[in-house]
Amino acid sequence: MLSLKDTRLTLAGNAGPVEILKGISLTVQPGETLGLIGPSGSGKSSLLMLMGGLERATGGSIHALGHDLTAMNEDALARFRRNKMGVVFQSFHLIPTMTALENVAVPMELAGASDAFARAEAELASVGLGKRMHHYPSQMSGGEQQRVALARAAAPRPAILLADEPTGNLDGANGQAIMDLLFGLRDKHGATLVLVTHAPELAARCDRTIRLVDGRIASDTTLARAAE
Repeated sequence: MLSLKDTRLTLAGNAGPVEILKGISLTVQPGETLGLIGPSGSGKSSLLMLMGGLERATGGSIHALGHDLTAMNEDALARFRRNKMGVVFQSFHLIPTMTALENVAVPMELAGASDAFARAEAELASVGLGKRMHHYPSQMSGGEQQRVALARAAAPRPAILLADEPTGNLDGANGQAIMDLLFGLRDKHGATLVLVTHAPELAARCDRTIRLVDGRIASDTTLARAAE
């Protein structure tokens, strides 16, 4: 599903080039749930952004569903993400002038889906927002906004679902609810899930965890639950 070989990311800094990722090689199998863990600044979010084509690698290769992301231009990457990937961020990135329904439906409508609003309604209902779909983000709690973001990511039925600290801005109860919904969507749609998290309880629900330290893979662990 995903394959990275000697993937590197170097960004310009005030004092010169800064190596963020220093030769990452890994594969993610179809249907697998992979947690990216490690201390702040270890490169977790940067690695996730590379997997989603939201950041461009400065070395090595990245393949997703057999396509070489490093060879695509920005337009091709945008089309690939639209059709094959769903992304959930710690910050919800909802459009404030659109209702929950519009936030979920409009990206699909722009992609040519004739049933965009029907699918958006169904997805919002599945995350418990059937009665809130005509509300604007400012009228919703943080937990509700993250549910909208989850619905938006899942509605196109992506093959790959990427989540960057999806519970990071939420309290314990809302974080637990979002965790349950995220894994429920994975089970419902059969997507491959890669998530960045500092939450041990969220990482423990993954099939496998990769710990990053200083831009390198420090450990790659298949959890006992996955082998049952």
